[in-house]
Amino acid sequence: MKKNILLTGVSGTVGAQVFKQLLDQGNNNITVFSRASKTNKKLFRPYKNKINIVYGDLTRKDEVIAACKNQDIIIHNAAIIPPLADEKVELANDVNVNGTQNLVNALEEFSPHVFFIYSSSIAIYGDRLQNPDIRISDPLAPSTGDEYAKTKIKAEGIVKNSNLDWTIFRLPAVMGSNNHKISKLMFHMPLDTPIEIATPEDTGRALVKACNHKDELNKKIFNLGGGENCRITYKKLLSESFMIFGLGKLTFPEKAFAEKNFHCGYYADGINLENILHFRQDTIDDYFERLKQHISPLKRALTSIVKIPVKKILLKHSEPLKAFRENDVELIERFFN
Repeated sequence: MKKNILLTGVSGTVGAQVFKQLLDQGNNNITVFSRASKTNKKLFRPYKNKINIVYGDLTRKDEVIAACKNQDIIIHNAAIIPPLADEKVELANDVNVNGTQNLVNALEEFSPHVFFIYSSSIAIYGDRLQNPDIRISDPLAPSTGDEYAKTKIKAEGIVKNSNLDWTIFRLPAVMGSNNHKISKLMFHMPLDTPIEIATPEDTGRALVKACNHKDELNKKIFNLGGGENCRITYKKLLSESFMIFGLGKLTFPEKAFAEKNFHCGYYADGINLENILHFRQDTIDDYFERLKQHISPLKRALTSIVKIPVKKILLKHSEPLKAFRENDVELIERFFN
């Protein structure tokens, strides 16, 4: 029996995988709710005869309602993410919190039997350097300045307190070959941070499979991670990535990277979701191999020629180093032990 599935955040890394995998299945009625940008219209043009597209804004109740009628499932991935979420706090709250509330309100009225699948984040656990094994029962303690994490906690509360059936997946660092965007956050994470990644493919697979496992997932929260074969330290992850890009070794000065107050860790109870959905197919080695395939030999060679000036440009994004050099007491307290 075909299901009516509403998707948000399809232009993002995870949302795009969910969209692709559902299209490949070809046995559901898909509605995409998306902003009416030129980029999005171009993105969805090839699928106009295969899906229902509703252009709108999560912050506008009337536009949300247009997408929420007669839906069986919603996979809600849309969000303002860092660093923009931390820079434009009001926007992040409008989209991540109020937008989620608008979806819940509209679905309660027009699709009261919908199954709400919500993507949250590992960021809500805060700094776990001293205690990297994370469980869903752990306290939610966002790091200083992490406005994104605060919005995710609020949105989780909205979903949990709704009259709908729901499940919440707390996503880890989702690492794909095409979602590497340089930002100041690169230097916010301490180099010795333990990381358990998940690939976009595995994450999308989990969200898609969740559509058929409502009974096991309903009214429960899960940590979604790639498992032991997807674990690494940030230093090793970054070092390996730099070599693949042609940037050579991590030759950054002392204090370029923060020493505390970020997030990530290992999901000690991630196997609970895997035992239900059996979504894990990728390892950290698969991620690196895809990254290698994504970077052409020519691009790698050209990058290696200019690696020194490129690193100097990257270093300008280091807020910890700037705080240390300018003796900014408040930021030094935030970034260093």
